[in-house]
Amino acid sequence: MRSSSNTLSRAVAAPALPGWRRVDGLAGLRFGLWCAVAALVLVPVLAIVLLAATGDGWAHLADPDVLTATANSLTSAGISAALAVAFGTALALLLERTDLPGRRALRLLALSPMLMPPFVGAIAWLSLLGPSSAVNKWWTNRFGGPLWNLYGGDGVVFLLTLHSFPIAMMIVTAALKRVPADLEQAARIAGSSAPRALWEVTVPLLRPAMLSSFTLIAVSNLADFGIPSIIGLPDRYVTLSTLVYRYLQSGTVDDPLAVVAAIGFVLLVIALLGVVIDLLRSRTRVELDAQSAAPDRLPLGRARLGASIITTTGILVLTVLPLVTLTIQALLPAPGVPFTLETITLASFERALTASGTLQGVGNSLMLATLAAVICGALGLAIGTLVTRTRARDNGALLGLSLMPQAIPGLVIAVAWLVIAPHVGLQNTPWIILCAYLTSFLALVVQSVSAPLAATPTTAEEAARISGASRLRALWDISCRMAVPAAISGAVLVGLTAVRELTLSVLLLSPGSQTLGVVIFNLQQAGAYNASSALSLIVAVVGLAGLGLTARSHR
Repeated sequence: MRSSSNTLSRAVAAPALPGWRRVDGLAGLRFGLWCAVAALVLVPVLAIVLLAATGDGWAHLADPDVLTATANSLTSAGISAALAVAFGTALALLLERTDLPGRRALRLLALSPMLMPPFVGAIAWLSLLGPSSAVNKWWTNRFGGPLWNLYGGDGVVFLLTLHSFPIAMMIVTAALKRVPADLEQAARIAGSSAPRALWEVTVPLLRPAMLSSFTLIAVSNLADFGIPSIIGLPDRYVTLSTLVYRYLQSGTVDDPLAVVAAIGFVLLVIALLGVVIDLLRSRTRVELDAQSAAPDRLPLGRARLGASIITTTGILVLTVLPLVTLTIQALLPAPGVPFTLETITLASFERALTASGTLQGVGNSLMLATLAAVICGALGLAIGTLVTRTRARDNGALLGLSLMPQAIPGLVIAVAWLVIAPHVGLQNTPWIILCAYLTSFLALVVQSVSAPLAATPTTAEEAARISGASRLRALWDISCRMAVPAAISGAVLVGLTAVRELTLSVLLLSPGSQTLGVVIFNLQQAGAYNASSALSLIVAVVGLAGLGLTARSHR
């Protein structure tokens, strides 16, 4: 009996020991994961920092082209982030705190721009507001000038805002659900009107979420390539991402890698400063208790019908109308041809699918996206399980390092792997794109796995340990199996994101390694607008369907 009691005590006490004191399978797994994360995150960051510090690219930062591109990038990223936060917050309040009819359908429609690649959205909007679009032609014939030519800096800001406001809306909505309804009710009991209570009580409590969403959106938009290249370049509106692309493709500077490394380092510092400021701000915020009662929806009264019509019309114009015009453009043989039953043709789809490099691009995208999904799924499952279900001093560091790429612009990640590629034999191969995908998208799976596991009690693992299972066996049989569905959902999201990605692929492009996004971009740049619209429509429909199935299976 004494021996059994001692065995039981040792089994229960074992999980509390620090991981580094035990040389077993779990310690080996932890070491392997540290090596993988260091290779995918630390090495690229250190490589770009080292090249920026030792190279001679700093002198080029004072060039007028770089200064202009920097100003354009900061302006477009800052204005679009501010507008996205304002619009997303207004929609969140309108859909969550008022009695607006059709809120569920409007919420889904408002989130749909996030499911479409930004460069596909840019092509869709060009079919609606481009110089040769039917809208601008009709307006020119009637009033003597176009309604709005989308090309230029204002078009870049508009499209960056359009593709960013769903992120702000999601973040603010999540924060809004945590604001106690008792505060609004107390204000209304004290004599405040419902709109005033909403504005003076609820909105100030949403400021941390609004600032967080602003930081996230600004960092993301700072290095976006698709929208500035398609909408900005025809009007000579150059941003840092398009300038880096020009340096790498044309060789207009003596040492392009050193110059883009210096630019990437500046972007990295800006992004990390934004994250640090957001973290410091989050430490000072006040956590509120959960809601004790369902919030009373703000009655719109006689304005309900008007608000419903305006909101529904605005969301439909921003989400559905571009897809409709993209479809029309894809069914026409050439730009400017009127849309009639006689002009409808599938020739653009045939031209797009038979164009040089299309099948190779589709094959490369499917291969790279599948490999990225599988590898990120396995690594994310292991990291998410390890950091949430074990006790070790380095868990926080491992989790933070694996999530760091979320705060790093894709442009910086691409430049970092360009620096590394010659030293590891990946130059001019598609595997450099795969490495960049792994760096960028690993955090998607880690978050998908760690969030549900962190909220799940560890009693099952403790029971397995008491029954004699090793730490690694308990994690594998209990925690990993619980987290597999979340890991699969995260891996599918990685695959769908990678197959339609453009920024990383176009900057890391080499002969024979073009991807689907690059094919669409090249068709657009070559003037094959209808063919690029057809291929973009296929990508948009497949992407929306795939993400819809992922969300349904995750739920």
